[in-house]
Amino acid sequence: MKKMTSVFIMIVLVFTGYEILTESESILNSVDFSLNIFKNNIFPSLFPFFVLSNILIKCGMPEFMGNLFKGIMNKFFKIKGVCAFIFFMSIISGNPANAKYTRELYKDGKIDKYEATKILCFTCFSNPLFILGTVSILFLNNKEVGGLILFCHYVGNLFIGFGMRSYHPSKKEYEKTCFKKAVDAMHEKRISNTGSFGEVITNSLISSINTLLLILGVITTCLVLTTIIDNNLNLDSVIGSVINGFIEMTQGLKYISLEAIPLKLKCILTVMILSFGGLSVHMQIMSILSDTDIKYLPFLCARICHAVISSILTYILFDFWIN
Repeated sequence: MKKMTSVFIMIVLVFTGYEILTESESILNSVDFSLNIFKNNIFPSLFPFFVLSNILIKCGMPEFMGNLFKGIMNKFFKIKGVCAFIFFMSIISGNPANAKYTRELYKDGKIDKYEATKILCFTCFSNPLFILGTVSILFLNNKEVGGLILFCHYVGNLFIGFGMRSYHPSKKEYEKTCFKKAVDAMHEKRISNTGSFGEVITNSLISSINTLLLILGVITTCLVLTTIIDNNLNLDSVIGSVINGFIEMTQGLKYISLEAIPLKLKCILTVMILSFGGLSVHMQIMSILSDTDIKYLPFLCARICHAVISSILTYILFDFWIN
């Protein structure tokens, strides 16, 4: 069986190489598209947050937020207060930034592997600017649906978090919330750093660039894969667009917006793909977490559930939301 797997992998790789040589124009177009996505969307939206988050972690922001929000995080999600940093930063910056924040706190010993797995599952938000700008205005050409998609996508994640409350619940933090203690914890963390502030910034820049180059590589690989599928399979236009979306999210969302289908169905398919994330996002997150023992299977199950929940919410709310 293992030999057959090796043979299958080799056949796929040889076929991929053949497609790259014989269909070079379409392959180059997909690579160019991935570079444009990276240049226009991913780098501008993620780079500042990656650098800022690394500096904030070293300066004690997770400890500060952990002390302030431990009551809320424990009551609603049964998880450590320090996870509030991942939660709020992920809402602002989107995926796969949540994996980077989770990895940093896990490596820093602030959370264990179960807490890391849990917080990873319900912080996989798409970037709000991407939803409100690129998806709603550029793709769907309808500003109203942006708010609906954003609401259903975010609320769906909260359902996941609430539903996972009993998954390895963290020990309750009994100390009352105290702003002074939060500041003291932040200060202690900052002064415990052995390197200078300049070294912190330099390391943050290097780490952020490396992660972004990894993301670019994964997106390009997935876009080449979708191009090969499109070149060799004669699929129905809508089905092909959905498959593209489940492999590389941005390309699939663009194709869905061009389909001659009702706006309601476009919104449902859009929020479904955004909530699942696409193979590209999954590979990015797995790559970022590759040097940890954080589990992937719960994350995959959470994404499937998130896609179902957010799609149902969109179906129910569409007629009330859109005039």
